[in-house]
This record gives sequence, C-alpha cells and structure tokens, in this order.
Amino acid sequence: MLDENEIDARFSQDYVKTRIGRLPSSWEVVRLGDVTDPSAPIRYGVVQIGPDTHGGVPIVPIKHLGRIDKAKLHRASPNIEARFLGSRIRGGDVLISVKGTIGEVGVVPSGFEGNIAREIARIRPNSACDADFLALQLGADHTQRRIEKKVVGSTRLEFSIHAVRDFLIALPPLMEQRKIAQILRTWDKAIEKLEALRAAKELQFRGLQQKLIDQDFKSYGDTLEQYALIQNLEKITSVDDMKVLTVKLHCKGIMANGRNVPVTLSDKGRPYYKRKVGDFLIGRQNFHNGGFGIVPPELDGFIASSAITSLRTDSSRVDVHYLFYFFSRKDYYMRIGHIMDGTGQKELSDKQIRKLPVSIPSLEKQVKVVKILNAANEEISLIDTKIEALARQKRGLMQKLLTGEWRVDPELEGA
Repeated sequence: MLDENEIDARFSQDYVKTRIGRLPSSWEVVRLGDVTDPSAPIRYGVVQIGPDTHGGVPIVPIKHLGRIDKAKLHRASPNIEARFLGSRIRGGDVLISVKGTIGEVGVVPSGFEGNIAREIARIRPNSACDADFLALQLGADHTQRRIEKKVVGSTRLEFSIHAVRDFLIALPPLMEQRKIAQILRTWDKAIEKLEALRAAKELQFRGLQQKLIDQDFKSYGDTLEQYALIQNLEKITSVDDMKVLTVKLHCKGIMANGRNVPVTLSDKGRPYYKRKVGDFLIGRQNFHNGGFGIVPPELDGFIASSAITSLRTDSSRVDVHYLFYFFSRKDYYMRIGHIMDGTGQKELSDKQIRKLPVSIPSLEKQVKVVKILNAANEEISLIDTKIEALARQKRGLMQKLLTGEWRVDPELEGA
C-alpha cells in the first residue's frame, strides 16, 4: 500500500541526535504546550458529570476515545457542564487519557461538540501541527514508552497536566506531517473494512448458532451431569514445572491460555488440578460473562485451581465442541447467571453446574452442527488473522515514519 517512490532517499543521511532520539535535521523537538492553540490550553475535563440528562452535553469517556462519532455518550446537565467551559471539545481536537488507563488517544470528528471526562486531556493543535499526525505520534509505541516514564501514582496512575504540557514530541514540517498521516490512513481504512466484515460475519454466526441449537428452555429435560464427569481430576501435590491455565472471558471459539507462574500449594487454599486436552472449562465466577473454553492439545497437562470447573464428556453421547457452542449462546449463559450465589464475588457451585439444563440431540446431529459452526468460526478467524497482520504492518510503518527513519516526499500525490 506504500509506494516505494514515496520514500525519499535524499534525506537518508541528514539526521541529528536530539533529546528524544535520532531525528531528521529538518524536524523539531517540541513541547505539547508549544503546539497547542493559545486560546485553548491543555485541560482536564468534567470532574463529576452527574446523571444522564436528556438534551444535555455529550461527555467523551476513555472507552469511547476511538469511536466518538459512533458511541452512545452520557450527557451531562448544561448546568454542570457550564462549570467546565475550558475543556469543551470540537472537531480536530486531540484527546489523550491521563488517569487510570494512560495513553489512549483519539481525534474529535468534524462537527462534534461536547466535553470530556476528568480522566482525559484535550490538546487543540495550532496551525503548525496536524491533528491526525499528532494523534498518531502520541499513540505510537515509541512515544507510549516515553509516556509510561512520566506516569506517577501507586494506587491510581496519572499523567499529570503539567507533564502533558511539557511532554516532547518529534514534529516534521507540516506538509510532511500531513503526508505521513495520509499514508497511515490507508492502513486504517483497510483495517476498518475488515472489521466491518468481521462484525457482519459474527452476526451471521450468532444467528446460525441460535438456529441450529435448541433454545426452548421448557423442552430441556436433561441436566449436565447426565453427559459429563465433573472434577474427576488429578490433584496436584508437586510444584515442579507448573503451568497455570486460565480461561478467556468471551465466546468465539476454543479458548484457553497457558502461562508459567509461581504456584503456592496450600491445604487452606483451593487445590489445583491437571487439565487434559478436550476438557470443557467453566469459569464459575464468570459464567454470566461467557467464561468457557476447551483445553487444546498444546495446553494438555496444564493446571488450574478449583475455581474453574472442568468437565470430561461421555464421548459416546456428546461432542465437547457441541457442548461449548451450546453453552456459549449469550441468551443461555445470561439467563442462567441469575442463580449465581455469593454476597461479594458471585459464582456457581459444582452442584449447580451439575443441574444446569441442557438439550443434547443425537451424536450424529451434534457432529453436523459442530462442522457447520466450526466452518463459520473459521471464516471469522481468517478475518482476525488479516486484521492482526495489517495492524502489525501499520505499527512497523509508524515506527519508521514517525521517527523519520523513513522519509516521505510531501509533493507526491496518493498514498
């Protein structure tokens, strides 16, 4: 997507050492405060936004920085928001999260007007700084590493407003900024198209899953214990070469992660058990969020605490992958979630799991359903692979372009 003609070799040896690394001699190292519109200095947002108010002022939170124009935003009362006029935002403003989650970056879309939460700082670039370039520079890996060094706090992290104003960035001439941003937008557009395709495929998959698997709770005459052995596992008594298994908390395929961690075995704590390939895992505290997985071959023999229930199915009666697809329907695990017990962290007990209602067809039908759903899931996985590949390419290109290692000719058209 990047034409080699856009890389200008004329500047290849024209570099100098700066406070933030080796940069082209024509680039500047500037404080964020120096590239900010003087009429709109860098500011935090609204401290307490109050209840959602019909007709109020939209407030952008951290979680929606990358999708301001697509998200349903909380609206603050005009009386509350009026006390924070200095942090109002408009199209072209660059936003960065500065409390709690540090370093998330977004650009306010054209035509938008509103305000920001206290955890965000607004940067309104002056005429010498392109907003898209600035957002890319702030979000780049090499810049994020420098931001991390400026963060303070032990319980709640903060990138202070003074540190934001004094933070140094590499700034090429304006036309070069715009050209770099234009090139990187090519990757963004390609990723956005794939993400839209993935969303459509995911919707199709969920519809297919609902169609192929019975959802009529009234017809469920069986319980899970009729098809699976629960916690019939090998208890761990040695800590040699322990590998701990965790379960991802979302449903989109066979999911289990392994990692080496220190393990302390105690008679007072929950015991650890070995899991074997094909075990169906249920995160008892996360059942209502879809905490399910199947142990893949590469994680055979990993351990997990008894906080994760493990099922070994009767293979003559049930395909474990069908069981996964059966449980991972959102309407099912959310409707069952209300029976979770506990005053603090709620969870299902093994006894409750044994009694979970199921409706399992013949093994022949299960195999057919699994084959269809696996094929649909594979389409989604292939799109995920393409998205990840493009994202890696973009990160690598950002490192080259935003540090000046690769130069571009601003006068060339296209990207």
